[in-house]
Amino acid sequence: MSPTPIDKPSVLFVCVHNAGRSQMAAGFLRELGGEQIEVRSAGSAPAETLNPNAVDAMKELDIDITRNSPTLLHADTVRTSDVVITMGCGDTCPIFPGKRYEDWDLDDPAGQNLESVRAIRDDIRARVEALIADLVPDTEALPGTSTTESPQPTESPQPTEEARHD
Repeated sequence: MSPTPIDKPSVLFVCVHNAGRSQMAAGFLRELGGEQIEVRSAGSAPAETLNPNAVDAMKELDIDITRNSPTLLHADTVRTSDVVITMGCGDTCPIFPGKRYEDWDLDDPAGQNLESVRAIRDDIRARVEALIADLVPDTEALPGTSTTESPQPTESPQPTEEARHD
């Protein structure tokens, strides 16, 4: 049974420039959360373009964020979101009663090399996976959204004492 529009939570990712952290988080949530969660992102002082290293880091995981563009944060976007995740925007994000707010302390990828942005990307992915599990706990992971890089080896079952005597 698919969720009704009322049951579908909306998540807003906010950072200053809406060019790196919030765009990567939105990309992960769209990819890993599928149609279960409405995804939004905005910035208090949006940049003109996306951070190229953020784009490249996400592309390495086959997630294309290039169709997005930095967007100005509006109070109405906050008001109509269920969860607001801030990433360094400080007091510029309006507060409305009844909303869930989280502040993710993440380094800003602006001016950083690709290796540094990869570490930020991986931190964001882990946080997004936890967010999905919290918002839609009764759903199974979507195909291709495993939280592990590779399958973990399993031990072969040991024969029981009875089976050894057969």
